[in-house]
Amino acid sequence: MADGAEWWRGATLYQIYPLSFKDSDGDGMGDLAGVTQKLAYIAGLGVAGIWLSPFFASPMKDFGYDVSDYKAVDPKFGTLADFDRLVARAHDLGLKVIIDQVWSHTSDQHPWFMESAASRDGPKADWYVWADASADGTPPNNWQASFGGPSWTWRAARSQYYLHNFLPSQPDLNYWNADVQAAILDVAAFWLDRGVDGFRLDVINYLFHDPALTDNPPNPRATLHVQNGPPISPTRLQSHVHDRSQPQTLAFLARLRALVDARAGRMTVGEVVDVLALPRQIEYTAGADRLHTAYSFHFLAADHAGPALFQKAIASWAGADGWPSWSLGNHDVSRFATRLAGDDPAHARVLMAALLSLPGTIFLYQGEELGLPQAEIPFERLADPFAIAQWTGGAGRDGARTPMPWTSEGPSAGFSSSAETWLPVDPRHRTLAAEAQAADSASMLAFTRRMISLRAGEDALRLGAAELFEAPEGVLAFTRALGGDRVACVFELEGKSVEIALSGEPVFLVTGAERLEAGRVRLPPHGGTILRLGAP
Repeated sequence: MADGAEWWRGATLYQIYPLSFKDSDGDGMGDLAGVTQKLAYIAGLGVAGIWLSPFFASPMKDFGYDVSDYKAVDPKFGTLADFDRLVARAHDLGLKVIIDQVWSHTSDQHPWFMESAASRDGPKADWYVWADASADGTPPNNWQASFGGPSWTWRAARSQYYLHNFLPSQPDLNYWNADVQAAILDVAAFWLDRGVDGFRLDVINYLFHDPALTDNPPNPRATLHVQNGPPISPTRLQSHVHDRSQPQTLAFLARLRALVDARAGRMTVGEVVDVLALPRQIEYTAGADRLHTAYSFHFLAADHAGPALFQKAIASWAGADGWPSWSLGNHDVSRFATRLAGDDPAHARVLMAALLSLPGTIFLYQGEELGLPQAEIPFERLADPFAIAQWTGGAGRDGARTPMPWTSEGPSAGFSSSAETWLPVDPRHRTLAAEAQAADSASMLAFTRRMISLRAGEDALRLGAAELFEAPEGVLAFTRALGGDRVACVFELEGKSVEIALSGEPVFLVTGAERLEAGRVRLPPHGGTILRLGAP
């Protein structure tokens, strides 16, 4: 399935957070050699490839999303030689390798920023976004950072503020400067030449800002109170019309697309974060000179996953140019088994099946195939600066970043030979360890493997167009069709038993779904089925 120039269309990819995946040297932190050790496990899932979260040189103020050298591996993770071995082993196993690229900002320890911050003169003085104070000494406008507080920090050496959409230690690059664009494209070429198959582009719509620094207007739909979700920053109260999603970003993406397309079989997937996430996702993939695919926080920001959530995702792309990607979770949000499924295994399974039936490319986050719940972490063990600064009693992003449980026994559930790991292992995760589930044909792991295999083997399910059809309340129902091949995907998402009229041959049953007399199927709470249909 992973062959061909457009191998990524309809593929399932597996996200690895290296710090928490596998520790090869006993220091309590995951590394690239550890990832390489577990690539056979990932290939056994049936996925087409992996997405590696950042492993580059970094002071780790935001755990790798603050890069101090784009072309170097941080010693915590290993060396460039370790990375080359990882790529070679992945390719031997038929896996593609996508790496995270964090291009909207760098670390404040990056040599580019240290030179830029030193004075207003010099070759890199304009490589970051600098602005004079307002007349009363306050920041130049009202822009708010995602981690809380103004998007501006004062730097005495320049007597100016610099822009940061995230932590003050993550200054924003100035893409209005042609030299910055050239330097970033050089970084892209460096990793493409090392054999990577594509890039996951962090907050890619944040590259450009309004040079007039116009205040953002308020967001009339925003609230700071979301049940079951992570802490909310005041940045949600603004409509971000001036500090992100500027039209000039698309011109830069055209340059990037040309660079990537010059090498056969490479791709880009962009993280697009905006108030109107789905339209922006479509805009950023509409045409051969933009991203190959993009995903939004449509599912990641949700705290309820009823039919309407999936219906909106499907309907939004009906007839649209471009290609979507979807995920129920990643390293930035609470684990979906808790956030969306309420730690109900049957509910988690039907959501996994629904995700893997969607049109587009699918991303699974490490541990989702095991049904891991959000980890519980005491405040004194939190590491994420956002979770600490905005603590309201939960584990925040750290709850999805705890070590991967490989075995039920051992000092750290097989993640490390050390009992002291950078984040603690949740005791509940031990019972869900990969080794234990691999021996159980009824496990979430076995279920996920079967569903991935079905998607890979059914062209209609992987590449076909989607069309919603009417179903009882609480039921998500749609067809996937490619040429003469058609399948129906039907999932009960609200926890009620229903019967539904469906003709066709069931090829996949979820949580006790059963065929009744001809033309009817019974779905128990959180049950579902995929049926092969005849020609229309």
